[in-house]
Amino acid sequence: MNIKMISFGAMALSMVAGSALAAGATGTSALDDPAKMQPFYTDSSMKKMVGNDDFVKAWKALTPEDQKMVMAACEDEAKNANAANSHPEFCSSVKANGGSK
Repeated sequence: MNIKMISFGAMALSMVAGSALAAGATGTSALDDPAKMQPFYTDSSMKKMVGNDDFVKAWKALTPEDQKMVMAACEDEAKNANAANSHPEFCSSVKANGGSK
């Protein structure tokens, strides 16, 4: 009985903490980390994205771990779609240009 409870608890904890794995060092997710996101934008306010070719170059410049974190953050944002999600254009570009290898 105890092994079942421990296993269930570990599984529940991993499900709840899954979004924390996508967290960046400076924000709530990898998408909020300016160091990771700046190469994908043409301005310091990060409102205007670079073109497709530059996007792919910036994507390839990320480490594989950073790519996974960004993709996970975009997946979490898509699952929890609401008005507070502030990266739909970026995430669609990740899927189109970088995330579908």
